[in-house]
Amino acid sequence: MLLRRRELLWRLAAAVLAAPPLLAKAATPPALLQAAVYRPGIPLDAYWLSEKYDGLRARWDGQRLVTRGGETIAAPAWFTAGWPAKALDGELWAGRGRFEEALSIVRRLKPDEAAWRGIRFMVFDLPGHPGAFSERIAAYHGVVQQIDQAWVQAVKQERVASHAALMARLDRMVKDGGEGLMLHRGDAPYRAVRDDTLLKVKTHEDAEARVLAHLPGKGRHEGRMGALLVETPEGVRFRLGTGFTDAQREHPPALGEWVTYRFRGVSAAGVPRFASFMRVRPDAPAR
Repeated sequence: MLLRRRELLWRLAAAVLAAPPLLAKAATPPALLQAAVYRPGIPLDAYWLSEKYDGLRARWDGQRLVTRGGETIAAPAWFTAGWPAKALDGELWAGRGRFEEALSIVRRLKPDEAAWRGIRFMVFDLPGHPGAFSERIAAYHGVVQQIDQAWVQAVKQERVASHAALMARLDRMVKDGGEGLMLHRGDAPYRAVRDDTLLKVKTHEDAEARVLAHLPGKGRHEGRMGALLVETPEGVRFRLGTGFTDAQREHPPALGEWVTYRFRGVSAAGVPRFASFMRVRPDAPAR
């Protein structure tokens, strides 16, 4: 048992040394509009619909790209050359089902020039624009057109007539490899809140929690991580024990890191039901 644990420690140390460098230390997080969860009954005629891109949320502040947590993203100089001195809200995206690839590229302190050729900045809002979202759609499309770079793209917005049509659209999106959909209220100004202004539409609920401890495994998982003890932003603590690969159990997320998990509702005490690990979320905002 002692040898097994020593071996595990050596593997963890090797994984840390081999991991790509993390982004620069977090500064003040940008004030971002954040998404709540869609529920039936929402008046869909008030909303615009777009794809939910499975990438890393990023804000261009007029001079640099930063994550939700405020870390500076080390993008190549050519990637942001000629961008305007105004805020752009978007997603750094490598394509459907390629979140891990995007993460490994974007989080490096020294950019891999060739790898960044596969990243797109999907612009979906103009935080500094005073108008409602319906006005900002045309505005951000205009800004992207002026930038005129293939890797900077304006997110397409469309209307959806009913809940049934929305669910059918979600079905098609998931079958095509997409993560989900977003609904943005057309008459809403840009505000750094989490409410019904912006809604995510997915086949499951997901949320984030911070890793507090690695709990030892039993049986097949003896000698490695069996579960994570995590805490939600609201202070609810629970065990997250499913959804991990063997490699992730050998090299679990570090203490203090934020992870994304999926679940099906919550208990009366606010504990997520049937919670399952999805991935590490290094661009989670500071809490």
